[in-house]
Amino acid sequence: MWLREGNDASLRLGVAAGRTIGGAVQRNRAKRRLREVFRLNRHCLRGNCDIVLMARGRLNQAPWGEVQSELIQLAGRAGILAEKSVVSSQKTE
Repeated sequence: MWLREGNDASLRLGVAAGRTIGGAVQRNRAKRRLREVFRLNRHCLRGNCDIVLMARGRLNQAPWGEVQSELIQLAGRAGILAEKSVVSSQKTE
Protein backbone atom coordinates (compact mmCIF):
# COMPACT_ATOMS: atom_id res chain seq x y z
CA MET A 1 0.00 0.00 0.00
CA TRP A 2 1.29 3.39 -0.97
CA LEU A 3 -0.30 6.69 0.01
CA ARG A 4 -0.23 9.93 -1.92
CA GLU A 5 -1.19 13.06 -0.06
CA GLY A 6 -1.99 16.35 -1.69
CA ASN A 7 -4.56 19.08 -2.12
CA ASP A 8 -6.50 17.08 -4.71
CA ALA A 9 -6.38 13.71 -2.89
CA SER A 10 -9.67 12.27 -1.68
CA LEU A 11 -9.45 8.55 -0.81
CA ARG A 12 -9.26 7.41 -4.39
CA LEU A 13 -7.87 4.00 -5.27
CA GLY A 14 -5.27 2.91 -7.77
CA VAL A 15 -4.55 -0.77 -8.33
CA ALA A 16 -1.54 -2.40 -9.99
CA ALA A 17 -0.79 -6.03 -10.78
CA GLY A 18 2.44 -7.12 -12.40
CA ARG A 19 3.06 -10.11 -14.61
CA THR A 20 4.30 -12.10 -11.62
CA ILE A 21 0.61 -12.59 -10.72
CA GLY A 22 0.03 -14.55 -13.90
CA GLY A 23 -1.70 -13.99 -17.20
CA ALA A 24 -4.19 -11.25 -17.98
CA VAL A 25 -7.11 -13.17 -16.48
CA GLN A 26 -5.33 -13.65 -13.14
CA ARG A 27 -4.12 -10.03 -13.06
CA ASN A 28 -7.62 -8.71 -13.75
CA ARG A 29 -9.14 -10.97 -11.09
CA ALA A 30 -6.59 -9.74 -8.54
CA LYS A 31 -7.36 -6.11 -9.39
CA ARG A 32 -11.13 -6.74 -9.14
CA ARG A 33 -10.67 -8.32 -5.70
CA LEU A 34 -8.63 -5.34 -4.46
CA ARG A 35 -11.17 -2.84 -5.80
CA GLU A 36 -14.03 -4.72 -4.15
CA VAL A 37 -12.32 -5.01 -0.75
CA PHE A 38 -11.62 -1.26 -0.90
CA ARG A 39 -15.22 -0.49 -1.86
CA LEU A 40 -16.63 -2.56 1.00
CA ASN A 41 -14.29 -1.06 3.59
CA ARG A 42 -13.94 2.54 2.40
CA HIS A 43 -16.21 3.72 5.21
CA CYS A 44 -13.51 2.58 7.68
CA LEU A 45 -10.87 4.87 6.15
CA ARG A 46 -10.22 8.54 6.72
CA GLY A 47 -7.89 11.23 5.49
CA ASN A 48 -7.08 13.15 2.37
CA CYS A 49 -4.89 10.73 0.51
CA ASP A 50 -5.00 8.54 -2.53
CA ILE A 51 -4.23 4.86 -2.07
CA VAL A 52 -2.31 2.60 -4.44
CA LEU A 53 -2.55 -1.15 -3.85
CA MET A 54 -0.15 -3.59 -5.48
CA ALA A 55 -1.42 -7.13 -6.03
CA ARG A 56 0.93 -9.84 -4.76
CA GLY A 57 1.39 -13.47 -5.71
CA ARG A 58 -1.21 -15.46 -3.79
CA LEU A 59 -3.97 -12.85 -3.71
CA ASN A 60 -6.24 -14.89 -5.99
CA GLN A 61 -5.96 -17.98 -3.79
CA ALA A 62 -6.35 -16.15 -0.46
CA PRO A 63 -9.68 -16.45 1.37
CA TRP A 64 -11.85 -13.34 1.17
CA GLY A 65 -11.66 -12.68 4.91
CA GLU A 66 -7.88 -12.71 4.78
CA VAL A 67 -7.86 -10.14 1.96
CA GLN A 68 -10.17 -7.87 3.96
CA SER A 69 -8.22 -8.17 7.19
CA GLU A 70 -4.98 -7.44 5.34
CA LEU A 71 -6.42 -4.18 3.97
CA ILE A 72 -7.62 -3.16 7.44
CA GLN A 73 -4.23 -4.03 8.93
CA LEU A 74 -2.36 -2.04 6.27
CA ALA A 75 -4.70 0.93 6.73
CA GLY A 76 -4.10 0.84 10.48
CA ARG A 77 -0.34 0.80 10.00
CA ALA A 78 -0.62 3.70 7.53
CA GLY A 79 -2.73 5.70 10.02
CA ILE A 80 -5.78 6.05 7.79
CA LEU A 81 -8.09 3.69 9.68
CA ALA A 82 -11.01 5.76 10.98
CA GLU A 83 -11.69 3.59 14.02
CA LYS A 84 -11.41 0.04 15.23
CA SER A 85 -14.30 -1.19 13.15
CA VAL A 86 -15.61 -4.60 12.35
CA VAL A 87 -14.58 -5.85 8.93
CA SER A 88 -17.60 -6.01 6.68
CA SER A 89 -18.58 -9.52 5.71
CA GLN A 90 -21.02 -8.75 2.91
CA LYS A 91 -19.18 -10.82 0.34
CA THR A 92 -18.18 -14.44 0.53
CA GLU A 93 -16.33 -16.61 -1.92
